[in-house]
Amino acid sequence: MSGMICDDAGTMCDAVGRKHVAASGPVRIVSLVPSVTELICDLGLADRLVGRTGFCIHPATVLAQIPKIGGTKDVNIGKIRKLAPTHLIVNIDENEKPVVDLLASFIPHVIVTHPLVPQDNFALYRLLGGIFGVMARAEALCHELALAMQALPAMADSQTGSQTVIYCIWKDPWMTVSADTYIAGMLRLIGWNVWTPPHNPARYPEFDWSMLQVHPADRVLLSTEPYRFTAAHADHLQRELGMPAMLVDCEMLSWYGSRAIAGMDYLKKIQQVIPASESEN
Repeated sequence: MSGMICDDAGTMCDAVGRKHVAASGPVRIVSLVPSVTELICDLGLADRLVGRTGFCIHPATVLAQIPKIGGTKDVNIGKIRKLAPTHLIVNIDENEKPVVDLLASFIPHVIVTHPLVPQDNFALYRLLGGIFGVMARAEALCHELALAMQALPAMADSQTGSQTVIYCIWKDPWMTVSADTYIAGMLRLIGWNVWTPPHNPARYPEFDWSMLQVHPADRVLLSTEPYRFTAAHADHLQRELGMPAMLVDCEMLSWYGSRAIAGMDYLKKIQQVIPASESEN
């Protein structure tokens, strides 16, 4: 993500290199990114948020008063137009470019985000903090995240050690994530590498379980979203495959923004629930 503050006259750049300046006058924000909507609130900007998607659910009590404008991909253009936003926040992975281009025709400022690794959150905090005049709060979040990340290195050398994990996001067909996704970046912080099917460069590749015979893995992680996997799915796979399988919280591993701070603690927890006997084999 190219979201660092630039040196030229206070100008800031987003993930596509678009330059932004500090907002002036009334600010009206529409966010099409659930994790960034949460960050906007944690930056103290909830009073400037005028529209959000139906998937923007945290913090619930705050967002209950903010109008929904559709999903991340099927937005209500007319409703957004009536909200008269000054700023639109989108994400390269989550939002469709033709939709964003249409919205950009009447929204003055479009901020594009695209964190690929947890470390990109520092730039994201500062980008939004700089644009919306809450840099002190942005720096406070940076400090919290840095402390949370500093607590992780020892975990990589813990009883679970380095592992190759299959992170499942869908079934029928089965789908996983590639090594260049934010999820993979999170898992690498504890020494886990995501398994990917051979010779498939897709960002979210399909696979079948027979591939494990020639391309093995140590563990299966079943995400709670976008497919709603449950503990029952994990138990079934563990019996069928004869390898460890566990349910993991999608929001903690795939939501960037301020959620990444809690995500660091979650990384510790998913290691701690693994029986020591598994790592002795």
